[in-house]
Amino acid sequence: MKENSSQHLKFNPYLEKLYQSDKPLIIYKVEDGYNLYTDFSKKIILTNKNINNFFNLFKSKKFKKETDLLIGFFGYEILCNLLNIKIKNQQKLNFYKGIFYKPETLIKIRKDIKIISTVKKHKFNSFFNKTQILSPFKTNINYKKYKTIFDLFSKKIRQGETYQIKICTKYKNKSTINPVNFFWKLMKINSSPESFMIRDKNFSIVSCSPETLINKKGNKIITKPIAGTLKKSKKINKIKALNFFRNNEKETKEHNMIVDMERSDLSRICKPGTVKILKKNGQMVSAGEPLIIIEAMKMEYELKAPKAGRIKKMKVKTKEIINQNDILVEID
Repeated sequence: MKENSSQHLKFNPYLEKLYQSDKPLIIYKVEDGYNLYTDFSKKIILTNKNINNFFNLFKSKKFKKETDLLIGFFGYEILCNLLNIKIKNQQKLNFYKGIFYKPETLIKIRKDIKIISTVKKHKFNSFFNKTQILSPFKTNINYKKYKTIFDLFSKKIRQGETYQIKICTKYKNKSTINPVNFFWKLMKINSSPESFMIRDKNFSIVSCSPETLINKKGNKIITKPIAGTLKKSKKINKIKALNFFRNNEKETKEHNMIVDMERSDLSRICKPGTVKILKKNGQMVSAGEPLIIIEAMKMEYELKAPKAGRIKKMKVKTKEIINQNDILVEID
């Protein structure tokens, strides 16, 4: 299959059978490769009613094996509910508010492939879904409607009602897509740090996010907000990109706003004085020092500001952390 060439790995019979089966799986990009999770023994569909019970699962749970974890996602609606924020006139998508899975098999895809599993005998139902585009893409907003929304939101910003609004455009069409093939092709073009895909019986999600919103290990928590992008070209290198961001008032102000907002969010759950901005080499930046870190992605340069803090207490509630951001989460 084409997936193997995009991973630069030797042919692996297990992965080949898994990819061509209908078995649910999750692929999550990590620092040195990819983790693939499958053979799910538990699937928790989140609702506004059971979300607190879900967080209570981690109070006394002991995790001993690498497969002792839950991996999944929270939707915006359920996060807003946790913060007691009501969204007016929100269109119903009839999609899950969030799902978490308990894997029994973990496949570490690096230069070599390592399989960790509690399953003694793996079974696969052969099922290969060919990608076919069945209708052209359509958008839900035309130029006239977009301009009306833009003018309204611009007025609200000038009046001080809010400081940032994102106008989203939905693209949709009818297609049959092989999510595994699609994911690996996407990774070949743009392997972003927070890429993942979920394949389940009745849906698939493929994401290619460059932004690390929350990464918690022990009592240390890190976020890497992004505000500012510059398209790559043969004439632009990191030094020129750095000069562009330093001399661009709009990009600089937006970046500083995001940095302050994330610093404020982390300060709610971290020990006073421990939330600091990190340089690329891990050294701390003194208060007030301007920070610009340029990271080169395959298609663009990005302006980042890594920040770290120490959790107030080792047993800080998972809910308190999740309330600060929305992410695909691996909880162990």
